[in-house]
Amino acid sequence: MTLTELRYIVTLAQMQHFGKAAERCNVNQSTLSIAVKKLEGELGIELFERSKNNVRATPIGEQVIKQAQRVLEEAAAIKDIAMSGKDQLNSPLHVGAIFTIGPYLFPHFIPPLQKSAPQMPLIIEESYTSTLRKRLRNGEVDVIIVALPFSEPDVVVQPLYEEPFVVVLPKKHPLSKKQTIDRRDLDDENVLMMGEGHCFRDQVIEALPNINCGKVQSGSVRTMTEGSSLETLCYMVASGLGITILPQTAAISAEYRKNGLITLPFSGTSPTRTAALAWRASFPRHRAIDALRKSIYDSHLPGISRH
Repeated sequence: MTLTELRYIVTLAQMQHFGKAAERCNVNQSTLSIAVKKLEGELGIELFERSKNNVRATPIGEQVIKQAQRVLEEAAAIKDIAMSGKDQLNSPLHVGAIFTIGPYLFPHFIPPLQKSAPQMPLIIEESYTSTLRKRLRNGEVDVIIVALPFSEPDVVVQPLYEEPFVVVLPKKHPLSKKQTIDRRDLDDENVLMMGEGHCFRDQVIEALPNINCGKVQSGSVRTMTEGSSLETLCYMVASGLGITILPQTAAISAEYRKNGLITLPFSGTSPTRTAALAWRASFPRHRAIDALRKSIYDSHLPGISRH
């Protein structure tokens, strides 16, 4: 067996789909399928139950995959040790970020990072917290930017900044006449949120437990619509389907204002979230982490409070 084959079965277990797993591993589907079948033949067991629309690990397969995960983590640690002997700012840095942070933070910190570390190629990606967690453990990314709370064994987590939530609504909405939004103002509003699986959805619900629980205003219909991205939510708001809540870094985009939308802060103590860096404790390129952190602070994003 090879590390490549182990990576294939771990990825297949995560994606539960041969095509998606092959895409994640940057190979064609037949290559991945043949490799998995070869490993099953070598071990003499079936690692996966295959159906037309789904792939699931067998009970014994789950045990093998867990062990494969540990092997990949140890292999990543060996690479980290070897990397420590090289110029820390002269090798690629693979940075991942959750969907509600990446698009709004990457454009701001990449220019100062390229200026301070011009010989360090930067590889970036966006995904869910759960996916980034696994990719970090596997050594497939070096550092991730997530929202707290976040914890993982043998992973260092360092808070970066805190940012408030704001309300996004059409300019003609009755609440647009206010200077600030009281949390109770949202009790009878149709608040559009991210879909299941996005941590920002959970953060909004935790901070504002009464949203979408009140009675719908007379003559209106509550639209149970969820978005796959913050941009989608804003387009829904521009279409008159309701209002939404964004983190401050997302709300500064001029694209929203072009659609006749405005943002208003919360009155009193605003709900907030904290963004953080997370990297493997064994990752030896501390200067690269320091350069990334400094470039984020040097981007001077408005409305955030540095930790």
